[in-house]
Amino acid sequence: MLDFLAFPRAADLGSPARMQEAQPPVQVPQDALIIVPVRGLVLFPGVVLPVTVGRARSIAAAQQAVRESRQVGILLQRDPQQAEPSAIDLHRTGTIANVLRYVTGPDESHHVICQGVQRFRVLEFLREQPFFVARVARIEEPDVSGSEIEARFLNLQSQAVEALELLPQVPRELVAAVQQASSASALADLVAAYMDVTPDEKQELLETVDLVARMDKVARLLAHRLEVLRLSQEIGRQTKASLDERQREALLREQMAAIQRQLGEGDGKAQEVAELNTAIAKAGMPKDVEDAARKEVRRLERMPEAAAEYGMIRAYLDWLIELPWTIAQEKPIDIAEARRILDEDHFGLEKIKQRIIEYLAVRKLAPQGKAPILCFVGPPGVGKTSLGQSIARAMGRKFVRASLGGVHDEAEIRGHRRTYIGALPGNIIQAIRKAGSRDCVMMLDEIDKMGSGIQGDPSAAMLEVLDPEQNSTFRDNYLAVPFDLSRVVFIATANVLDTIPGPLRDRMEIITLAGYTDDEKLEIARRFLMRRQLEANGLKAGQAELDDAALRAIIQGYTREAGVRALEREIGRALRHAAVQIAEGSAQHVRISVDDLAAVLGPPRFENETVTRTSVPGVATGLAWTPVGGDILFVEATRAPGKGTLILTGQLGEVMRESAQAALSLVKNRAASLGIDPGLFEKTDIHIHVPAGATPKDGPSAGVAMFTALVSLLTGRTVRSDTAMTGEISLRGLVLPVGGIKEKVVAAARAGLTRVMLPARNRRDYEEIPQNARDRLEFVWLERAEEAVAAALEPEKVLETA
Repeated sequence: MLDFLAFPRAADLGSPARMQEAQPPVQVPQDALIIVPVRGLVLFPGVVLPVTVGRARSIAAAQQAVRESRQVGILLQRDPQQAEPSAIDLHRTGTIANVLRYVTGPDESHHVICQGVQRFRVLEFLREQPFFVARVARIEEPDVSGSEIEARFLNLQSQAVEALELLPQVPRELVAAVQQASSASALADLVAAYMDVTPDEKQELLETVDLVARMDKVARLLAHRLEVLRLSQEIGRQTKASLDERQREALLREQMAAIQRQLGEGDGKAQEVAELNTAIAKAGMPKDVEDAARKEVRRLERMPEAAAEYGMIRAYLDWLIELPWTIAQEKPIDIAEARRILDEDHFGLEKIKQRIIEYLAVRKLAPQGKAPILCFVGPPGVGKTSLGQSIARAMGRKFVRASLGGVHDEAEIRGHRRTYIGALPGNIIQAIRKAGSRDCVMMLDEIDKMGSGIQGDPSAAMLEVLDPEQNSTFRDNYLAVPFDLSRVVFIATANVLDTIPGPLRDRMEIITLAGYTDDEKLEIARRFLMRRQLEANGLKAGQAELDDAALRAIIQGYTREAGVRALEREIGRALRHAAVQIAEGSAQHVRISVDDLAAVLGPPRFENETVTRTSVPGVATGLAWTPVGGDILFVEATRAPGKGTLILTGQLGEVMRESAQAALSLVKNRAASLGIDPGLFEKTDIHIHVPAGATPKDGPSAGVAMFTALVSLLTGRTVRSDTAMTGEISLRGLVLPVGGIKEKVVAAARAGLTRVMLPARNRRDYEEIPQNARDRLEFVWLERAEEAVAAALEPEKVLETA
């Protein structure tokens, strides 16, 4: 075992004669043991360790033991923070030790060199002052041998040797002590004493008398420490290899530079700096931007190429150089040509085209004027994005698109600061660089679908971008210099306006695009969709065709949408069927008619439900607004014997449920004038249901339809199948105005209806309705709810004939 002979000491009080007399000696029975409580230290049998004693009782105990040449008991106290423990605060298992030496340091500190001899267990404490004295039972080391013990011995010994080899500056005497351990118990105690585990874990090992269990615990703890040492060594080796590789790279670069100078090839870095200065001079930057760029070039020149910041500065300079700081000579705007391009790319949309022509005319007369910010709002598939492309064509400018859907980080708009690794400018500056022009047409797609989160609110960052008074000095966080966006034509697209914040909406000119009617879809399919799908499927114009009747059947029976995307997909399906026949050689020309659609596309997915649904009393056709355009809905009412309860189903929102209550109250109030027995309500339950129950519905505009359905149910008169209605009702019987009139009327025309009943106070919206929808529909303007009943219900004589 190791002997701590080199322990530092100022005065050696190894003999009682040299120790100061602190107090008269205490009589300690021969069968008792002097106890020295310790903190954070566990002594094992066969191990020599220095023990620092600082408390008065511990010093007295150590001095008494030295004077009388007695052994001491080393006991770990349970709470190391307790300054003066009592008997109950000490563990009951400890180690009997011989005091090899008592040392006093220059700072009057006291140390005892102890050698563990044997485990003991406290039976009882005899006294606590002036030091602890206890009667103990010695625990004999079990004499166990066999192949199992030997296997554990060899495993533990190999683990201990490997751990010592992984540790730096391990004394050779300790390695020798492990290799020369005489018994399994001695090895287990030796390893436990020097293992880096907590005092509580060591105390648990000390209290484990069974040799097999003790060796297993030591081996398990040592295996964990061994794994930590292996990982630590591997991490250190990788770190050193990385540093060595960087040093090697830096050395090779210096040598390469020296070789280039000897060969007269010049300094590559100096050439790079010269190229950057030339590029900056040609970029046409404003003076403050050019000054910032040249400052970064000077930093780059002083910096070694191996520096981590070198690549960041070079990337920043590349961004500054490649941005279009100057404006090329603007082409003269030809209004007639612009009108031709808009008509060529889009059918209908006359008001939208007229607004674009107005903008181009103003631009032609005032080239330096501020560009307006347009926002196209409408359902999907009505041509919002393609309109932006047409505007760019008509103006002769580059077109670039920036998608804002799902953006929830303010840095996506303003960019990241250069302090971050992998930082980039925001989407606006990236789009400008991609376009290569500062007067491009930029489409801000899906601006209504921006979100906000812990990274900031991107819609707030868009306020500066879309403000003509501010965007001339737009400052991207990455560039950290102002960039002029005032010549960019921004065009935003959205499906709904509700999710766009008010300040941002206020900066844009809103242009609404309604859905297409069937006639418009037919014309769009003829002019654009057929040609595009023929090219997409590898067909020529003379190889396949769909007649007008087939196109109209696809529009009415296979699609139900405001735009034309689904229509284009169905046309593509039909043409792929023709492509198969032509590719197989079974036909040279394929003409698809209405009779062929069922075999090509399957049975129709949509049908005109109005006639079948309204063929019984209690069903009315309403009009609804959705984010993807207008739609029709049916309000169904039925009755059953009961107690006058109103039942509402169909995922109705709170406002819509209140509309149903108001409609029923109005029917009750006007029962006599409507020919309804007032006593009927007390013994009848009324159930109102709005189909498509999986779709949430809300809003007040179904009030007229609910009132009409209730009157139809209670009078037995059916609602006209060619009529749809919308409007809010009041308890006084007034029909109040609602929103979304244009979309609702277009949906009615698309569904094949011929009459619509609208609030009279919505006449102001009549001009917004497309002309072809106006031509196909009869408009009934309602002031009061009774007018709806008179206009919507079939006459009683029709019901009697039926």
